[in-house]
Amino acid sequence: MPKKSNTVVTMLDDQRPPSIPPGADVMTALVEVPPGDPGTPPHWHSGPVFGYMLEGEMIFELEGEPERILRAGEPFWEPGGDVIHYQAGNNRADTWTRFVVVMMCVPGQPMLTLVPEDELAARRHRRAPRAEV
Repeated sequence: MPKKSNTVVTMLDDQRPPSIPPGADVMTALVEVPPGDPGTPPHWHSGPVFGYMLEGEMIFELEGEPERILRAGEPFWEPGGDVIHYQAGNNRADTWTRFVVVMMCVPGQPMLTLVPEDELAARRHRRAPRAEV
């Protein structure tokens, strides 16, 4: 007789991405960002990215949205395609930030493409207003 399971499943996020590339390559990665590190420069992905914060805090900013702080235990996602991911930096100077991402990418295209300076300048109007420091 099988043992009774005590497994608990908790829904963390429920998204409907605009599109998943046909025949998508799916990659799962652990990303570790050192204390105070700004993270990857502005970039985009060819498909949607789904993530979960394991540890620390991340400054997260997508094109058209204000920057926000994600903390351990929070999910996040980005639609990919033509949306710039401006920030994914460690918000803390005293601890590492660690998160897991599942990326769905167009076959034969890079998982991550840095946005050239001229493209950033041309799309500056799409970036959410920034708080003055």
